[in-house]
Amino acid sequence: MKVIGCYNIKGGVGKTAAAVNLAYLSSLEGKRTLIMDLDPQGASSYYFKIKPKLKGGSKTLLKGEKEAELLIKGTGYIGLDLLPTDFSMRNMDILMEDKKKPTKLLRRFLKGITNQYDYVFIDCPPGISLVSENVFSAADALVIPTIPSTLSLRTLDQITRFCHENASQQLLLFPFFSMVDLRKQLHREIVDHPPAIPMKWLTSFIPYSSEIERMGIKRAPLISYAHKSRAALAYTSLWTEIRALLASHHENPKTVKPNLNNN
Repeated sequence: MKVIGCYNIKGGVGKTAAAVNLAYLSSLEGKRTLIMDLDPQGASSYYFKIKPKLKGGSKTLLKGEKEAELLIKGTGYIGLDLLPTDFSMRNMDILMEDKKKPTKLLRRFLKGITNQYDYVFIDCPPGISLVSENVFSAADALVIPTIPSTLSLRTLDQITRFCHENASQQLLLFPFFSMVDLRKQLHREIVDHPPAIPMKWLTSFIPYSSEIERMGIKRAPLISYAHKSRAALAYTSLWTEIRALLASHHENPKTVKPNLNNN
C-alpha cells in the first residue's frame, strides 16, 4: 500500500482538487483506493457527496483502526472509498498531544488497513501541526501543489526544510505547479525556468481552469465529467508521472534529502 499526502502549508493552492482527481484516477485503473479527508473544511467529503460528519468526532480516529474503519464510506465510484472529516478535526492536534508517540498515530491506523487498499490519498489541512507531522510519518510521498509565484515558492522552501529536519529521510517530495495561468508573464517564466530545488519538479502542471472550479457544482471528480478537458489531461499526466516515480523508487530506493547549503 502506498500512502500519498496532498499537502501544502498554504491553503487555496489546489490541494484538495489534486487529492480527489488523483484518487479517482487510481480507482479507474482498478486499484483499491482510499481518500482520507483530514481537513476540517471537508472539501473532499463535499466533492463526493458525503456528509462531513464523524460518528464520535475526531476522537474515533485515535481509538484504533477497528473503530476508524467503521467511518469509511463508499463514494459511489467503484474501488474508491472515503474517510470523511468533520469540524471536530480542528481539535485533532490537541487530542494527539495527550497520546503516546503522537506523531505515529496515523501510521498505526494505516498499518491496520494495509491489506485493504493499494493507494491511500490524504487531503491534508494547511499549516504545520501534529496532524501534518503524522502525515509526514505515515506517507511514502508528499504531492505538493505550488502556484508559480514568489510566496508559494518560499512556502515550498519552508516545507522542504521542515521535512529535512523532522520527517523520515525516505519521504519523497513531489512538487508540481498548480493553478498555472499562462497569460501571466511571471507564471510563464517560472514554469519555463523553474528554480533549482533539492528535489525534481514534476514535469506535469495543472492549469488554472474553470472546469476545476465546477467540481464544487458537479460535486464530482473533474475527470468524471470533463475527461477530455485540458485540466483533466493534466491530472492524468500528473498521476502517470507520480505512479512511475513511486514504482521506480520501490525498485531502486534512494534517499531524497535536500541540500540546504544551496539555498
